[in-house]
Amino acid sequence: MAQWLSYSHKGKAGFGLLNGDRVDVHADDMFASPRSSGVQLDLAEVQVGLPCLPGKFIGLWNNYHAQAVKQSLAIPAEPLYFIKAASSYAAHGQNITLPASYDGRVVYEGELGLVIGKTCKNLGIEEAEDAIFGVTCVNDVTALDLLNRDASFAQWTRAKSFDTFGVFGPVIATGLDLKALSVRTLLGGRERQNYPCSDMIFSPAQIVSMLSKDMTLMPGDLIACGTSLGVLPMKPGTVVEIVIEGVGVLRNTFTAAAPTSGLMENQ
Repeated sequence: MAQWLSYSHKGKAGFGLLNGDRVDVHADDMFASPRSSGVQLDLAEVQVGLPCLPGKFIGLWNNYHAQAVKQSLAIPAEPLYFIKAASSYAAHGQNITLPASYDGRVVYEGELGLVIGKTCKNLGIEEAEDAIFGVTCVNDVTALDLLNRDASFAQWTRAKSFDTFGVFGPVIATGLDLKALSVRTLLGGRERQNYPCSDMIFSPAQIVSMLSKDMTLMPGDLIACGTSLGVLPMKPGTVVEIVIEGVGVLRNTFTAAAPTSGLMENQ
């Protein structure tokens, strides 16, 4: 097992392998023959960022048997999915912010995230397994009351794509047995979700195979495998943690702080 991490250190971005409380700095491309630089940094001295920058963040709906039974949902014949905007991405430790244009319920959704490692199209199951570089923790934050506000048009994109609603990290873990994993969500330190990934309707390999027949998947693309029972609204000031053994803890605080406004200069 290995854990890949992206960071900033003294104003410089980098990535490497997490080794206890140290980061083994690497160079070149995480997804294509990364090379060790021989340099190590203390984890306490770096700022952890997004572990990758997905061109696409795809999220599944209704992919767990227990959730389907609870909500009397039919088992889908193919993955049901949406895409979150790239501007929604938020890293471990970053605040999740209530948008100014919405005053309804905001819910967490703890999920397993698949990170694609190769450019792929029309894959079979075995090829799809090989295309999964690793996994990460995901909090698929959702403005719940927007989904069906307009009876003529389900607003999945808007409800899922507010700034800071696409939370994932802190690392990409490789070499794990995905069928043996469980996802736990803690709200204010209290466990609210704890479900096995083996309960998926579509397995990780099936998801990647079927999605690759719809669109070309690229290195760094992220697929959130859907959530199960225990989704609840968050209150401002509450810390939410997504925990997956072997990946770690994705920790963020939900806040009602007013977002910045106006034009932003390019950095």
